Amino acid sequence: MQLNRISHRKKILVMFLGLTLAFVLLFVRLIYLTVWRSEYYTEQATRLHERERNIKAARGRILDRNGAVLADNKTVCTISVIYNQIEDPERVIKVLSEELELSEESVRRKVEKYSSMERIKSNVEKAVGDRIREYDLPGVKVDEDYKRYYPYGELASKVLGFTGGDNQGILGLEVTYDEQLQGEDGVILTVTDAAGVEVERMGERRIEPVAGNDLRISLDRNIQSYATQLAYQAMETKEAEGVSILVMNPQNGEIYAMVNVPEFDLNDPFALPEGTEDSLDSKEQQDLLNNIWRNGCINDTYEPGSTFKIITAAAGLESGVVTPSSTFSCPGYIIVDDRKIRCHKIAGHGSEDFVHATMNSCNPVFITVGLRLGVERYYEYFEEFGLKKKTGVDLPGEAGTIMHKMEDMGNVELATVSFGQSFQITPIQLLTTASSIINGGNRITPHFGIESIDSEQNVVETYTYPITQGIVSEETSATMRGMLEMVVKEGGGKNGQVEGYRIGGKTATSQTLPRGTGRYIASFIGFAPAEDPQVIALAIVTNPQGVYYGGQVSAPIVRQLFENILPYLGIEEDVQ
Repeated sequence: MQLNRISHRKKILVMFLGLTLAFVLLFVRLIYLTVWRSEYYTEQATRLHERERNIKAARGRILDRNGAVLADNKTVCTISVIYNQIEDPERVIKVLSEELELSEESVRRKVEKYSSMERIKSNVEKAVGDRIREYDLPGVKVDEDYKRYYPYGELASKVLGFTGGDNQGILGLEVTYDEQLQGEDGVILTVTDAAGVEVERMGERRIEPVAGNDLRISLDRNIQSYATQLAYQAMETKEAEGVSILVMNPQNGEIYAMVNVPEFDLNDPFALPEGTEDSLDSKEQQDLLNNIWRNGCINDTYEPGSTFKIITAAAGLESGVVTPSSTFSCPGYIIVDDRKIRCHKIAGHGSEDFVHATMNSCNPVFITVGLRLGVERYYEYFEEFGLKKKTGVDLPGEAGTIMHKMEDMGNVELATVSFGQSFQITPIQLLTTASSIINGGNRITPHFGIESIDSEQNVVETYTYPITQGIVSEETSATMRGMLEMVVKEGGGKNGQVEGYRIGGKTATSQTLPRGTGRYIASFIGFAPAEDPQVIALAIVTNPQGVYYGGQVSAPIVRQLFENILPYLGIEEDVQ
């Protein structure tokens, strides 16, 4: 009996001590949570009763080389509703449907939806947002926002690109430099009670947005505008399908203009041509838009024709298989294996040296140079000049060169490649390679981006681009400049002459594929001054009607362009 009492007391004591220890531990835990962790749990409790509304950051502007604003921001509003705070649903539905020009049915679905917040419409004009704010409707939120705005409409549309509803880049430079242009969104924090109604005395907390950085690019608004004017003029007078014009500094790769007409309105990029909305299904509409947005200078390849003889000539001179004084005889054709390939002059050019063969754009002579090089060595120069790689231009969607595999090339394929047929490159690739040959032999990277600038006008980042030196020697480069100057001075590029300036260049007239359809591409590359090139341009006219030769269709475009922009760029006339 006594032992049972002692055992019972021990059990009570153990239980008491256990409970006391548990109480002490709970008390210590309570002190820890209420003192040392109080700030954390206060924050968590606040978050539980806070509702967030994003404040979009202003996207960085895009500026031309002289500071002209090409892409800006326009203040707009986002209209939202908070279900638990709406006091008069019918009035809210009526006001929003009328002011936002939406159907009552669509507004009602969102107003009556039980959710923390429902967006009714974004990108609302500020004047409309201000009117809705004046109604002072409980549960209706009007937050100021930003929408991309392009002051010059169509100008450089396929270069600049545009943004979507979330202000993210969709096309062009807006995509390439999206990370730099995007800012950091801010937040409006509103405290609510358990029912989700705002606690008025608590007010709002704001985390302010941080604007994105501005982007300064090499494009010159004035040169782009004039080149666009010339392109539309040529498209109209020649009834062409399209016209592309590229203008670049051949010394460093800065692109002054990139025109692809027809262009599209950057402020309404999803607009379809009149009459197509009802006749096309959604997939056909999207395909049409993709075609409208397509930048032919970088997205499309074509057979360059005789402008590519610049590359063949440079390879021949660099390798030593030909010199400017080498002589040839052109009977109007050349036999390669079992193939008779004609010169554009059926009667032939007769006896001529290499300079005059270049001036005459004589196919048999350039085929001869290609055959002297041979497949393997020609292919090596093709790769050494950078033609097998993309240029690295800072725009999305650059196409690569379409070229025979070396093991599949015979003499006939080599012959046709030598004068610019049976393979395809992009216009930007052709202009970049030609620039690298005439600038002393340095392969440059074509580009637009120059620098990023913050809101206080500090340069955040200056962009640099690769240069490959010595793809041809200085001697070969100088010889090429002299030969191409003769093409414009006395040869097929006469229509590219500009009074007071020494101009170099090369014409081309190529057929589109499939051959025999009567469709042609007329083009001309021109550069100035011929002795020290500071600007180079390429004009391509697709399927001109009537006369379709590059020397008569495209060379005058570059001439008119140079007549205006050479003085503008500060390039002095030749006083000799």
